[in-house]
Order: sequence, then C-alpha cells, then structure tokens
Amino acid sequence: MDFFHYPHPIALESGGTLPELTIAYTTYGILNAEKSNVVWVCHALTANSDAADWWNGIVGSKHVIDPEKYFIVCANIVGSCYGSTGPLSINPATGEPYYHSFPLITIRDMVQAHILLRLQLGIEKIFLLMGGSMGGYQAMEWCVMEKDVISNLFLLATSPTESAWGIATHTAQRLAIEADGTWQNPSPHAGAKGLKAARAIGMLTYRNYGIMVQQQTDSDTEKLDHYKASAYIQYQGDKLVLRFNAYSYWLLTKSMDSHHLARGRGGQLVPVLQSMQQRTLIVGISSDILCPLVEQQFLVSHIPQAKLIAIDSNYGHDGFMVESSLISQHLAAWLG
Repeated sequence: MDFFHYPHPIALESGGTLPELTIAYTTYGILNAEKSNVVWVCHALTANSDAADWWNGIVGSKHVIDPEKYFIVCANIVGSCYGSTGPLSINPATGEPYYHSFPLITIRDMVQAHILLRLQLGIEKIFLLMGGSMGGYQAMEWCVMEKDVISNLFLLATSPTESAWGIATHTAQRLAIEADGTWQNPSPHAGAKGLKAARAIGMLTYRNYGIMVQQQTDSDTEKLDHYKASAYIQYQGDKLVLRFNAYSYWLLTKSMDSHHLARGRGGQLVPVLQSMQQRTLIVGISSDILCPLVEQQFLVSHIPQAKLIAIDSNYGHDGFMVESSLISQHLAAWLG
C-alpha cells in the first residue's frame, strides 16, 4: 500500500472543505509504455485498497484482471478507515481526530480524490474501470465526470441512484449506531456495539431468505436457543467491529444515500445515462434484494453500448463477491 498526500484544501460537494487529503492506494503490475493497460477498481462500503485480497478470483495473478497484463489501481475511498482521510484522521486545525466533525462526503467527492490520484500517477487513460455495489456508484460518476478518460466500464450489483429501500436500510443502520450509549464519546471505539447491530441489519440485505434458510437452518429440532442463524449474525457483526469503524460506517452510508447521477445535471437519469459512451458490461444477481436486477435492467436499457449478464445465484447482493468464477468467465469473454 502507498500513500498520496495532497496538501491543499479540497472543496466538497456539500459545501464543506477538507484542509488536506491523504489517499491510500495499492497498485499491481506495470504501466506499459503506451499507458494503455490501466484497470482501476473502485471498492464497496467496507473494503480497502487491496483488491487482490478482497476480490480474489477476479483480481490477481492468473485471474481475469492479471497484473502480468494490466496496471491495476485501487484507492481507499475518502471517509474510510483504511488509510485515506476519514473521521479518525487528525484535523490539522485542531490537532485532534475529526470524529463527529468530519464533513459529509458524496460519491462525487470520492471520485474527485480518485482523479487527483490518477493525475499524480501520470495516468491519461483508463482501459477498464470496474466496481460492484458502492464501487459501481463511483465508477458511473467517474464516467460522467471524465467522459474521455475511461474506455470500458464493468458494473456489478449497482444502480444509478440510491433507492428508497437502500436509504431506509442505511437509516436503520445509523439508528443502531446512534442508539449505542458510547456513540457521542470522542473515541476511536465509539459506537462499536451499534456498528455490530448495523452490520446485522446489513447482512439481511446482502443475503436473502433462500440462502439463509439453506445454510443456517438447524438440524436439531429440539433446540430452544443458540440457533445457527443467530450465531452467524453475531459472528458477522463481531468480525466487522474488529476491522472497521462506526464513524466511517455512519458517514459512508450517508454517502451512498446521496448517490444520484442526475443531481446537478438536469434531474433526469435517462439523458445522463445516454451520455455514457463507454463500452459497458453490467452483471446483476438474480436474488439480490439490495440492488435488484431491475436496477441493472434500467441501466442497460439506457447506456448506449451496454450488455447485461444476469447471474442466477442464491447469494443475493454478496453474489458479486462470491460468484467470482462465473463473473470471471463473463468478463474474460467480454474483454475478448
């Protein structure tokens, strides 16, 4: 992992400002002489810049996005807790961590940071820009903001706006964090129990009825407590608390809520999508209840050079991570 420090104020879409910016990023492979082999991966809510780790099966040696062939870049988003400027960073004006004073960040702000890093790395063209879920939000915004920089676009389990269903889910998650009695404490560990509950809510939308019943049903019909499904949800919550932060989770769900490609661009999605001239592959998951297939069908009906692959998977929204073998086959065929 490397770091790019931008020592100048950054104006944010909300009207706020960050006095400076640090971006954590990871690269794999070598930029060729023509600078034509760049693949940029945009990550989802709680991921980091090490795409070869969290997207193993798609990114990495001998995979479809292979560093032997491509120069691969993944940057940790602003507001996260994996090295880029976020709520736990030191505010230069106070010498203390930002915590609750960290300003609202939108998807466009994240993309603006990506663009600063692109320029720093001397990248003029991106051969393939790719992202799933919230990563797809960033990728679409970037294609609108820098139309001539990106040649090909790969989107998975994503949508052109955050839906009312998504906003409602995120609000429930933030309510869980806010209900934690430690949430107002100026501490890196504030809201940890609330974060566990928020993750539990999230898991119900990342998976679905079918996969939960299939994998977490107890065989012991005499049980009165300690069910597999309960243990699974507890485990997932504990695991996230050990690696993530409540401030970032609260903030980044707000960022997702604000996602709307047509904001400030006339208010109508169809003309904005029609302006996206990149050759585009879109993957949707049949059982996804968070970003359902209807969202990807809407995208493919309006992005001029788009193709849709619907993957029949029981894994719901998490299918864009779990079904890496099937996704790789489709991506490899599309890339030719």
